Amino acid sequence: MRGPDPDLLHPMQIYRPATFLRPLAKGRDNVEVGPYSYYDDQDGKGDFFTRNVRYHYEFIGDRLVIGPFVAIAYGTQILMNGGTHAMDGFSTFPFNIFGNGWEEGFDPATWDAVNRGDTVIGPDVWIGTEAVLMPGVTIGAGAIIAARSIVTRDVRPYALIAGNPAREVRRRYDDETVERLLAVAWWDWPVDKLTRNLNAIRGSDIAALEAAE
Repeated sequence: MRGPDPDLLHPMQIYRPATFLRPLAKGRDNVEVGPYSYYDDQDGKGDFFTRNVRYHYEFIGDRLVIGPFVAIAYGTQILMNGGTHAMDGFSTFPFNIFGNGWEEGFDPATWDAVNRGDTVIGPDVWIGTEAVLMPGVTIGAGAIIAARSIVTRDVRPYALIAGNPAREVRRRYDDETVERLLAVAWWDWPVDKLTRNLNAIRGSDIAALEAAE
């Protein structure tokens, strides 16, 4: 047994809203998605990268990277840099985008200053219902984002964060265990090795995980 096909859009017969994201990302140069990452698409629209990923325009150049084995709950919003406004002047109104002479004198450098770069979601991250990720955040491996949290800054691996703005509530494991988990990086294993060692991955014995063959 080798688990589900990571390129199958709907991998569960009994719950069709579970939608693997990698098939939806094909053909999108500004998106990278690892295998088995899924979204709970309760609306059944199949439009995660337009409905849930907002203001992601190719001409801006920022990328959305979603690692493998990421679980994204219904209503999550990922905001990209296309929704930011220049903030170093008196007004934040984007006069230039409406043209008709209002683009005259606009300095693109004023917008570049608020571009926060790529958004990166590490492997084995769980994002709760209706969470919001602001542009340019990096979420470390194994982190948990509580429902309706608004993530405005980077999240450490294996941290549990909650609130508005989201703050670290606790870390799931001590620093030594986190370092050992990151070194094991089970999410990069070949699928046959991963399948053989599911009990160790689901368990809480780091030594057993390190001893997996």
